[in-house]
Amino acid sequence: MERCWNDNPEDRPTFESIKLNLKNIMKGYCENLMDDLLRRMEQYANNLEVLVSEKTEELSQEKRRSEELLYQVLPRPVAQQLMLGEMVQPEQFECVTIYFSDIVGFTSLCANSTPMQVVDFLNDLYSTFDRIIGFYDVYKVETIGDAYMVVSGLPERNGDNHAREIGLMALAVLDAVRSFTIAHQPDRVLQLRIGVHSGPVCAGVVGQKMPHYCLFGDAVNTASRMESTGQPLKIHVSEAARQIFDKFGTFNLELRGEVELKGKGFVTTYWLLGCSDSDPRPPTPRAPSTLELENNNPYPLVFMG
Repeated sequence: MERCWNDNPEDRPTFESIKLNLKNIMKGYCENLMDDLLRRMEQYANNLEVLVSEKTEELSQEKRRSEELLYQVLPRPVAQQLMLGEMVQPEQFECVTIYFSDIVGFTSLCANSTPMQVVDFLNDLYSTFDRIIGFYDVYKVETIGDAYMVVSGLPERNGDNHAREIGLMALAVLDAVRSFTIAHQPDRVLQLRIGVHSGPVCAGVVGQKMPHYCLFGDAVNTASRMESTGQPLKIHVSEAARQIFDKFGTFNLELRGEVELKGKGFVTTYWLLGCSDSDPRPPTPRAPSTLELENNNPYPLVFMG
């Protein structure tokens, strides 16, 4: 009996040996009663084994769902560090390419729409964007209202390919916007302004209750200014990004001229018009995650603020 209490399961006797020992001990005494008791114990043990197996599988499924949800909020390598209980240290990246986009006339569109129509519109639009960025080596940093921010080159460095990935992605997004129809205002032409800049940033996880992967540095502000000083249905590119684009020799850029940026004075900027190399990736979509499939929404819209 004392062996049955052992804290180590491997040191406990099996149910078969317990049954045999009890039979030997009670031999000649109420055998029918003992047989019934042992049979009940065996049945209980079997049922308990099945129940433990089912609960373990349920726990594994919930763990997978939690992990997939975390991967939507944070880059996978960063999320894996947090799940291991490790501290995610801020990291300096020498050069990344940042994309900002904004809907021109969003305020007036909201003024002529119900809140539900605005939510449905943004969900349709950003679901389209999410499908597109799934083709590229990029990370969606956040969506706030009508602003959409994407970066390439972190948390895993990819040489100079960050500019190429963002450039091709921006062209694909612009192409999708040109054919996008606003469901509740089908006659209205959707106009998107896009800004692209390359430069150094520092990235790290901010917050504990709702951890958020944030980018810091002048490059973020410059990319935002490139978007705000751009024009509808055009991709506004900085000189720093243009220099990296030129290394590939496939991007078609047009000089815009000097533009005044807040805090920067007058700087030379460009329009990204296209790419001579055909992009083979679309329209092959990425595989949806387990969580997305279970929610019957393979391309969800995730607002992060």
